[in-house]
Amino acid sequence: MTTQEQRKFIRYDALHLLDYTVLDENGDGGDYSMGRTIDVSVDGIKLETSIHIPMDSKLLITIGLEDDLVDLKGMVTHESPHNGRFLSGVVFLKVSKNGRRVFAKYVEAFQRRKAELKKQQDKAGQ
Repeated sequence: MTTQEQRKFIRYDALHLLDYTVLDENGDGGDYSMGRTIDVSVDGIKLETSIHIPMDSKLLITIGLEDDLVDLKGMVTHESPHNGRFLSGVVFLKVSKNGRRVFAKYVEAFQRRKAELKKQQDKAGQ
Protein backbone atom coordinates (compact mmCIF):
# COMPACT_ATOMS: atom_id res chain seq x y z
CA MET A 1 0.00 0.00 0.00
CA THR A 2 1.40 3.40 -0.94
CA THR A 3 0.60 6.64 0.78
CA GLN A 4 0.24 9.94 -0.99
CA GLU A 5 1.78 13.10 0.45
CA GLN A 6 -1.03 15.07 2.11
CA ARG A 7 0.93 18.06 3.43
CA LYS A 8 0.04 21.47 2.11
CA PHE A 9 3.26 22.98 3.45
CA ILE A 10 6.81 21.86 2.79
CA ARG A 11 8.49 20.52 5.91
CA TYR A 12 11.03 22.92 7.39
CA ASP A 13 13.72 20.24 7.07
CA ALA A 14 13.11 20.20 3.31
CA LEU A 15 13.54 23.96 2.97
CA HIS A 16 17.18 23.56 2.14
CA LEU A 17 16.53 21.27 -0.84
CA LEU A 18 16.08 22.66 -4.33
CA ASP A 19 16.62 21.69 -7.92
CA TYR A 20 18.62 23.49 -10.53
CA THR A 21 19.50 23.35 -14.20
CA VAL A 22 22.82 24.59 -15.55
CA LEU A 23 22.08 26.73 -18.60
CA ASP A 24 24.29 26.72 -21.68
CA GLU A 25 25.56 29.86 -23.43
CA ASN A 26 22.26 30.09 -25.36
CA GLY A 27 20.20 29.89 -22.17
CA ASP A 28 19.03 26.36 -22.92
CA GLY A 29 18.81 23.74 -20.20
CA GLY A 30 21.73 21.40 -19.65
CA ASP A 31 22.69 19.41 -16.55
CA TYR A 32 19.83 19.03 -14.06
CA SER A 33 20.38 18.09 -10.43
CA MET A 34 19.44 18.79 -6.84
CA GLY A 35 21.31 20.82 -4.30
CA ARG A 36 21.09 22.02 -0.75
CA THR A 37 20.72 25.62 0.35
CA ILE A 38 23.38 26.46 2.93
CA ASP A 39 22.45 30.11 3.35
CA VAL A 40 20.17 32.69 1.75
CA SER A 41 19.93 36.43 1.34
CA VAL A 42 17.55 38.60 -0.64
CA ASP A 43 20.02 38.70 -3.54
CA GLY A 44 21.15 35.08 -3.73
CA ILE A 45 22.02 31.79 -2.09
CA LYS A 46 24.94 29.62 -1.08
CA LEU A 47 24.36 26.26 -2.71
CA GLU A 48 25.93 22.88 -1.91
CA THR A 49 26.07 20.43 -4.82
CA SER A 50 27.60 17.06 -5.57
CA ILE A 51 29.01 18.30 -8.87
CA HIS A 52 31.30 21.22 -9.63
CA ILE A 53 29.56 24.21 -11.20
CA PRO A 54 32.10 26.53 -12.85
CA MET A 55 32.32 30.25 -12.11
CA ASP A 56 30.01 32.45 -14.19
CA SER A 57 27.70 29.50 -14.96
CA LYS A 58 24.08 30.51 -15.27
CA LEU A 59 21.51 28.46 -13.38
CA LEU A 60 17.76 28.10 -13.36
CA ILE A 61 16.85 27.33 -9.75
CA THR A 62 13.42 26.16 -8.66
CA ILE A 63 12.39 26.78 -5.06
CA GLY A 64 9.13 25.99 -3.39
CA LEU A 65 7.31 27.17 -0.31
CA GLU A 66 3.78 26.22 0.62
CA ASP A 67 1.81 26.07 -2.63
CA ASP A 68 4.23 28.30 -4.55
CA LEU A 69 7.00 27.18 -6.90
CA VAL A 70 9.17 29.77 -8.58
CA ASP A 71 12.06 29.66 -11.05
CA LEU A 72 14.94 32.04 -10.40
CA LYS A 73 17.83 32.74 -12.78
CA GLY A 74 21.20 33.15 -11.17
CA MET A 75 24.92 33.18 -11.84
CA VAL A 76 27.70 31.49 -9.89
CA THR A 77 29.94 34.23 -8.47
CA HIS A 78 32.26 32.03 -6.42
CA GLU A 79 32.79 28.33 -5.87
CA SER A 80 34.98 26.03 -3.81
CA PRO A 81 35.31 22.36 -2.87
CA HIS A 82 34.00 21.45 0.59
CA ASN A 83 34.04 18.01 2.27
CA GLY A 84 33.75 16.06 -0.99
CA ARG A 85 31.08 18.38 -2.35
CA PHE A 86 31.05 21.88 -3.80
CA LEU A 87 29.83 25.23 -2.49
CA SER A 88 28.69 27.90 -4.93
CA GLY A 89 27.63 31.46 -4.30
CA VAL A 90 24.78 32.32 -6.63
CA VAL A 91 23.51 35.84 -7.23
CA PHE A 92 20.09 36.23 -8.81
CA LEU A 93 20.01 37.91 -12.20
CA LYS A 94 16.34 38.14 -13.03
CA VAL A 95 13.47 37.67 -10.61
CA SER A 96 9.83 38.41 -11.38
CA LYS A 97 7.64 40.30 -8.92
CA ASN A 98 5.96 37.04 -7.95
CA GLY A 99 9.38 35.40 -7.67
CA ARG A 100 10.54 38.08 -5.24
CA ARG A 101 7.39 37.60 -3.16
CA VAL A 102 7.87 33.83 -2.93
CA PHE A 103 11.61 34.09 -2.34
CA ALA A 104 11.09 36.64 0.46
CA LYS A 105 8.86 34.09 2.21
CA TYR A 106 11.48 31.39 1.55
CA VAL A 107 14.24 33.54 3.09
CA GLU A 108 12.09 34.24 6.14
CA ALA A 109 11.22 30.56 6.65
CA PHE A 110 14.85 29.49 6.06
CA GLN A 111 16.20 32.00 8.60
CA ARG A 112 13.54 31.02 11.14
CA ARG A 113 14.42 27.32 10.76
CA LYS A 114 18.15 28.10 11.00
CA ALA A 115 17.54 29.94 14.30
CA GLU A 116 15.45 27.02 15.62
CA LEU A 117 18.20 24.53 14.79
CA LYS A 118 20.81 26.72 16.48
CA LYS A 119 18.67 26.88 19.64
CA GLN A 120 18.32 23.09 19.64
CA GLN A 121 22.08 22.64 19.17
CA ASP A 122 22.84 25.14 21.94
CA LYS A 123 20.40 23.38 24.25
CA ALA A 124 21.90 19.96 23.46
CA GLY A 125 25.41 21.29 24.08
CA GLN A 126 24.61 22.49 27.61
